[in-house]
Amino acid sequence: MRTCKLAALFFWLILLASCAAGNSSAADPAQEQEAWSSGYESGYQAGYQEGLAAHPLPQEPGSPEEDPVPPAPEPDSSAFVMISDAVPDAILEVRYYSTYNFVGDRINGYEAPVALLTREAAGALREVSDELAKQGYRLKIYDAYRPQSAVDHFQRWAADWEDVRMKEYFYPDLDKSLLFSQGYISAKSGHSRGSTVDLTLFDMAAGKELDMGGTFDYFGNRSHPNYAGLTEEQAANRALLRDAMLSHGFKGINTEWWHFTLKDEPYPNTYFDFPVAVLP
Repeated sequence: MRTCKLAALFFWLILLASCAAGNSSAADPAQEQEAWSSGYESGYQAGYQEGLAAHPLPQEPGSPEEDPVPPAPEPDSSAFVMISDAVPDAILEVRYYSTYNFVGDRINGYEAPVALLTREAAGALREVSDELAKQGYRLKIYDAYRPQSAVDHFQRWAADWEDVRMKEYFYPDLDKSLLFSQGYISAKSGHSRGSTVDLTLFDMAAGKELDMGGTFDYFGNRSHPNYAGLTEEQAANRALLRDAMLSHGFKGINTEWWHFTLKDEPYPNTYFDFPVAVLP
């Protein structure tokens, strides 16, 4: 009799265990609580921020303001200098003042064949020029400050897929419809902040530019600084330019061997739109 009771008890224990196992697919109470708490916290924070925006808390006496925003500079050329004044040895070939560029027309905003930079960027560029002059090279400038009106001109041109006058020279292997999606044309340019310059090196002894293995403003992989198809000489020439620029406070990008921006640019959030013209 006792053996039967023990067997029955054992059977019920097995049945209970089986039922518990059958319910294992249900949500873990701890996980449910964590999910609920997370959702509540998210909703609370959203509601709190919404209420705070409608009714800001009064500023406590003596407490600093959060995230002070520096005043934006006046949208004029007072913070800029002409590269020809700051770097007298530089050679200028301002492509967007001419018609020899990927558009095929003079670009809006370029009123004179000059190049402008912020004083800080121009000072750093002078250091680069002085260093390379000792090795027999001069800087050749293609572009520097670029007004927003010029960037707008690029956008309008890129949207006109039928205008391919300069395709043979600047984007022979690229369909023009891909210029936006592949990042060649965009709504903003770092050049408009005033501390970016496009340049190459001119060999004074040879009387010509160094062979960089690709031309300025070429849309394609060949323009990448570390393009694998370069000769040893071409790679060395790119490295010479890049090392000199980086050693004097500039930074490059991985898509254009000629493009450099001052690391500590003075106006990182301002896009100027005054024209490229001779400064007073």
